[in-house]
Amino acid sequence: MKLEEAIKQKKFGNEFEKAVVNILYTASWLEGINIQRFKPHGISPQQYNVLRILRGSHPNPVMLGEITERMIDKNSNATRLVEKLRLKGFLKRDICKTNRRQVDITITSKGLALLEVLDTHIDQWQNEHMKIKKSEVQLLNELLDKLRG
Repeated sequence: MKLEEAIKQKKFGNEFEKAVVNILYTASWLEGINIQRFKPHGISPQQYNVLRILRGSHPNPVMLGEITERMIDKNSNATRLVEKLRLKGFLKRDICKTNRRQVDITITSKGLALLEVLDTHIDQWQNEHMKIKKSEVQLLNELLDKLRG
């Protein structure tokens, strides 16, 4: 669906303004899909992001500050997200053996298993619904990187 139809707006100040609105609208659309995808598993998109960060570092532990730096949503409360995931058994927090003021965070086997299930759902959704080719996705990624400069 064209942006103009989706938000019922025919004119934009210029193509740059339209692009910004389009990016924001598309991000919101993808966020809605992710909320529905993760809801049956009892996690949020932000919690999913934390689990992916931990899986990327597995089996090495990660400190809270590193999770915060690597989060997609910089406004997320990483402390709260980590605690909710810990209570669900998806990660564990341990006092660092070499620095007692540091807390090491690692993903559990339960967290890894959840990500495997979600990976399957995401792959299936991409295969069924992505309407752009791999070369177009690569160009899109290049353009978005360039935009953030």
